[in-house]
Formats: sequence, structure tokens, C-alpha cells
Amino acid sequence: MPAPCNAAAASVRGARARRWPFAHWLLDDVLPPAACAALVGWDPGAASHGGDTGGRRDARNGRRVFVTPRARRDPALDLLARMFDAAEARDAIAARCGARLAGTALRLELCLDTDGFWLEPHTDIGAKALTLLVALSSGPGAADWGTDLMTADGMPVARASGAFNSGLMFVPGAASWHGFVRRPIRGVRRSLIVNFVSAEWRATGELAFAPRGDAR
Repeated sequence: MPAPCNAAAASVRGARARRWPFAHWLLDDVLPPAACAALVGWDPGAASHGGDTGGRRDARNGRRVFVTPRARRDPALDLLARMFDAAEARDAIAARCGARLAGTALRLELCLDTDGFWLEPHTDIGAKALTLLVALSSGPGAADWGTDLMTADGMPVARASGAFNSGLMFVPGAASWHGFVRRPIRGVRRSLIVNFVSAEWRATGELAFAPRGDAR
């Protein structure tokens, strides 16, 4: 019997490369249907808070949850984590964008943003070896809720698609400025942030698997 298709690896291999304002890749159909359904249906039980976030995601920690070993009791979330952590997905990512993933750990964050949310320009440099943002919203206006790509002076010059199950992938570095320009969010902007993080990452309670020397 052939091995099941790794949807993430297939999506990465078909990603479209862009160079402006920094190297990034645009993906389609990133997650399999079961994972999409689990993430869309996941209600972390946190109250929805409106108002200005001050440009920081941690201003609404109650609207951020992680696919941890406990959350992976849900078979669909367990499959999601194992799909990204698999050698096939890691190898596809490394081949496509040059990310150095040896020895990194998987971090999966589900974000639920409401009206008033915005993100100041930032680069994700540091312990993150890869960032992949997957849009999981539908309905009026959701296609315009993608991440804004910026120049070093914080000027937004491009915007990733917010279409359901589309993705934006990049290797964090000095030029990878991005954010979210404040605009109306009618409902909830739901997205999955996929990071591979180095041993420097201290918030180990956010990881999908227990830390280990080689995350393969």
C-alpha cells in the first residue's frame, strides 16, 4: 500500500517564489481537509476582546493556543503535527527555500484575531528557522486578511492572500519585515502559524513535541 500523501510537503513543492520585498513563497492547499476542519472547529474557550492591540500579538494571549502534546489527543491535530514534523515535509521545505531545520522543534500556533488587531512591522529573526502562515478564515472580507509584506522602513508594499488554506512561507532574516496593517475584521481572523524553532526557544510548553536534539 502506498504511503499517504503529505499535503504540506506537496504544497511546499508547488509553492510560487517571490523576491520582493524579501524572498517568500506562496502556497495553496497547505493542510488536508481533516486538519482544516479541526482548526476551524477548535474553540479554545477564550473570550473575544476587541480594541487596539498596540501592534503586538501577545496583547491578546487569550486568543492564542498551541498544538501541544495535550491538544494532539485530537487525532486530526496529531496528524497535523506529525505531517509537518515528518522528514518528507522538512526536506521539502529545506529544498524549496533553503531553511536549515536540523535540530529544530515544531511550533504550531492557532491565532484568533478580532477587530482592532494589527501587528507592527517585525522580522521574526532569532530562534525561528522558518515561518509559515496559513489562512483559515472564510466569509466577507477574509481574502483581504493576509499578512502585509514590508520594506525595512515599515512601508507595506505587498499583501499575501487571505484565501482559505493558502500560505505564506519565508526564512526569517534581517529583511523579512512583515506585519498586519489595521483594517476591519468582521468576525474572527483565524490562522495557523507554523514555526520551526532552534534550541534557543525557551517557551517549550508551546511545542508540538517534547524538545529533542534532532527534531527529525
